[in-house]
Amino acid sequence: MKMNSVEKFLMNNPIRAAFQRQYEAPLLEKLGGRTDGLVVLEVGCGRGVGTEEILERFAAKEVHALDVDPDMIKLARKRLAGYPSDRLRLSLGDVTQLDAEDATYDAVFDFAILHHVPVWQDGVAEIRRVLKPGGRFYFQEVTRHFLDKWFARTFLEHPAENRFSTQEFIAELERQRFCVGNNWVEKGGGDYVYGVGCCT
Repeated sequence: MKMNSVEKFLMNNPIRAAFQRQYEAPLLEKLGGRTDGLVVLEVGCGRGVGTEEILERFAAKEVHALDVDPDMIKLARKRLAGYPSDRLRLSLGDVTQLDAEDATYDAVFDFAILHHVPVWQDGVAEIRRVLKPGGRFYFQEVTRHFLDKWFARTFLEHPAENRFSTQEFIAELERQRFCVGNNWVEKGGGDYVYGVGCCT
């Protein structure tokens, strides 16, 4: 499900970019370490702020980044034009139907995308499928706690059914054979969950 105009504005501004660089990426690095020399997938890359963090802060060798919205891919191409094709590939794509062979990636990053997916469990299954054994799933997700708030219900567009709490999200990852354990943190009074799961 694509973001509406309000959410695009909220996600595509310097404040959001600074927060992603100075808070979210360092927190995920603390939870899961860097990805030096690894091949990484980013689902829902938006305009490429997180992609740049994966390339620079996390030191990935190669990043394949996708988004369901062609407008976001255009913005990402412009932002990331300086990276060579052997380090970065941008494409249209759906997290529930990833165009990759099984066990392709060493790590997958999700900067708040799965809460947009009607059957988000299918997205988790696809991420699990394309990860190598021992691969890491870095996630920052938005929970039902936030989506049920007046602001989100009034101004943002998300699927109305099948939303998750932090506990439900972690439980689904564990059910799909990600080892998360206590390697996650809840922020914003339960609005957000950050963590890293290992593909067993």
